[in-house]
Amino acid sequence: MKRFWQATALVLVCSAGACAGDAGEQGAGDEAVAQLSGTIDVDGSSTVYPITEAMAEEFGRSTGGKVRVTVGMSGTGGGFKRFCTGETQLSNASRPIKEEEKAQCAAAGVEYLELPVAIDGLAVVVNPQNTAVTCLTVDELKRLWEPGSTVNTWAQLRPGLPNEPIKLYGPGTNSGTFDYFTEVVVGKADASRGDYSASEDDNVLVQGVAGDRNALGYFGYAYYQENRDKLKAVQVDGGAGCVAPSPETVIGGQYQPLSRPLFVYVNREALTRPEVAAFLRFYIDKAPELVPAVGYVARPAADYQQGLQQLEQGAGGQPQQ
Repeated sequence: MKRFWQATALVLVCSAGACAGDAGEQGAGDEAVAQLSGTIDVDGSSTVYPITEAMAEEFGRSTGGKVRVTVGMSGTGGGFKRFCTGETQLSNASRPIKEEEKAQCAAAGVEYLELPVAIDGLAVVVNPQNTAVTCLTVDELKRLWEPGSTVNTWAQLRPGLPNEPIKLYGPGTNSGTFDYFTEVVVGKADASRGDYSASEDDNVLVQGVAGDRNALGYFGYAYYQENRDKLKAVQVDGGAGCVAPSPETVIGGQYQPLSRPLFVYVNREALTRPEVAAFLRFYIDKAPELVPAVGYVARPAADYQQGLQQLEQGAGGQPQQ
């Protein structure tokens, strides 16, 4: 999958005239950026990972490989643990930072900026061989995933469905996807039954559902898009009828309640480093083109413009704490 992100990003960025070999005033591809060097450490959400990884590959090309951006995916919570100790300069997040995480950052003297970079939908998926399940209500999802749930077969979930055991797959507790899903579906963040196959790596979840005809799982829509030949997306009824996840239903607000914003957080002290500031300008500038190409929904243009203004203010503005 990594090669897919890289190839897509290269086509987009080159078509915009920002490849490393371009001359003149081309944003992150200009002569000044080409002279930058250093290492930028990023960790956090596996959902935001494909966007940041694609950006990192292309930015690295624009600097001739002299700026190395390493991107991990330990989950939103795991990323904030490292970020709030100053170990990483950027943190990918599929939810806003929590109050306890804000306190951890403050205790370590880490001030930050929050940059919204995309909009994502969560996909609820089953095995393609499961022809009986096409739409689930939010209440059915809640009964299936809530703590202490005794729903173990499809027939227990809804009369008329097969009397077959359900094998559940989902993100681990460090994942922002887990936080968001439990909050909007179960009704309380971090409240979930524990007897399911958990992983911070969405590719592991994809493989699990693809290999079990009675499986059900959930993760970011982009991972469904990339693996739609192996999975079937379940429509979700949030009270206004069954709606399938798509870029149109996510940005239009019809796919509720499983649509959410995605963020990148930057350590304000690190933002004083020229290579960090240049990478984030590159990121925000290219987001309208690259975000849709890797399976997510771009934010309104005004949001990206505001993000660029925040970066221009840099360490001189007011911290978001």
